[in-house]
Amino acid sequence: MLVPPLRRTFVPLLMFAAAVSPAASAAEGSRPNILFIYADDHSPKLLSCYEGAYELAHTPNIDRLAESGIRFAAAYLGSWCMPSRASLLTGLHPFSIESMRMTGSNPRSAYDPGQCRFWPATLRENGYQTAQIGKWHTGDDAGWGRDWDYQRVWNRPRYPENAGRYFGPQMIESNGEAAMVEGYSTDNYTRWAEEYIRGDGRDADRPWYLWLCYGAIHTPTIPAPRHRGLLADRTVALPPGIFAPRPGKPAYLDSTQAWTSDGGGGALFRDGKLTHTAWMHSIHECLMAVDEGVGALVRALEETGQRENTLVIYTTDQGFANGEHGLRQKVAPYETSYASPFIASWPGTVPPERTVPHTVNAPDIVATFLALAGTDQPWAMPGRDFTSLLLDPDGASWDRPTLYLHTGQIYGSDVAEALRKKSGSTTHAGVPLYAALRDGAWKYVRYFRRPDLEELYDLAADPDELANLATDPDKRPTLERLRGLWIEEMEKAGADFLDHLPELP
Repeated sequence: MLVPPLRRTFVPLLMFAAAVSPAASAAEGSRPNILFIYADDHSPKLLSCYEGAYELAHTPNIDRLAESGIRFAAAYLGSWCMPSRASLLTGLHPFSIESMRMTGSNPRSAYDPGQCRFWPATLRENGYQTAQIGKWHTGDDAGWGRDWDYQRVWNRPRYPENAGRYFGPQMIESNGEAAMVEGYSTDNYTRWAEEYIRGDGRDADRPWYLWLCYGAIHTPTIPAPRHRGLLADRTVALPPGIFAPRPGKPAYLDSTQAWTSDGGGGALFRDGKLTHTAWMHSIHECLMAVDEGVGALVRALEETGQRENTLVIYTTDQGFANGEHGLRQKVAPYETSYASPFIASWPGTVPPERTVPHTVNAPDIVATFLALAGTDQPWAMPGRDFTSLLLDPDGASWDRPTLYLHTGQIYGSDVAEALRKKSGSTTHAGVPLYAALRDGAWKYVRYFRRPDLEELYDLAADPDELANLATDPDKRPTLERLRGLWIEEMEKAGADFLDHLPELP
């Protein structure tokens, strides 16, 4: 049963050598195809295969994918859309990604390809065909012909006037040629990915990597017409912590409070119109098309004889809180607003019906993909290859913490500069900048500009993160241990601004 160019000097790659060796044996012989399915704005709670799932969750195809492989406790990929994608394209944390920048209002953004290189180009150089379909949100240069052999992308930064059309019609760049495409975007992306798997635009003599980026279920969260209203008669309970007060929780949650009581046991969004129940109906209905898409893609792999040589990953760019902690957004360091589901399936190689309590981050995923492809890392990356967990989830030793962070809209040396000057942006989406650490069931959060603000949670005893234990005298030894581990992981990741952080009490 399922339970639910670098500018910095990194720690030498030799320290990660032990983690790479299992992948080398896995990659001997036939290198796997990699289908990386990447949805938008939902936490593990929207998948019915996860413990603690919402009562409306019903994702039969994604559940079957999980049953055929491994379900991880969570992945931490980024605090919002752009940094999540930037980390997954570079294998780096945002504070190490040079030249990435916002160039105006979101989603206008840019980068210098000479400084900010994307690792799919390395796969191309080593025999893989690389493909990307769906949402693009990382500078207006989508990299076709340099990083990608095949591309059909909705390039939001290049066409900002079309950037709000998450569900269509969309300006699509097909191998560099742009045209407006009608239809429901989730279904379009699935169809194009299925056509690629079946051979359209694909070189049958090369292994392939396909990054399929759904825009669903990002706002405006419009379900497909065939799914709209299917849940209209279902009731929804409010999550714990949706309303203040929240003793011991950070004060910024008062300013990000998105919901008010409707006086009758329900909640209204701050606009006074959207009910919590209607919102929950829309996100679950919107995810139905993604779930159907996962089923269609797995069938395509099976029918083309590629299933047993294809690693399929399902995850999201980050989570999204739907009332928890009073939020209706991503960015905050809590499981529901930051953590992504992470499911890995590879029949015959990854054992079925397994769950692991472990977590991974974006650099870990890139390190693992490169190792499985038998390809050296093109630059130093802080990620840890978790192939051993894929091959032997029950027996592999994995006691490493997972680092994740929120640097808002700033990247690279701009992060250190902002902290050194103690000026510039200190929040994004109302949330102060921070780095956090997941170590087993413990979570530690340290805010960069607030020495008086730390958070400590025991997720085993308190999965909703309602009780901040950072000031509990009995938990002081745990707090001190995690503070030290936080420093170690930040140093390993190449953070060069730790001397600019205020001292903790």
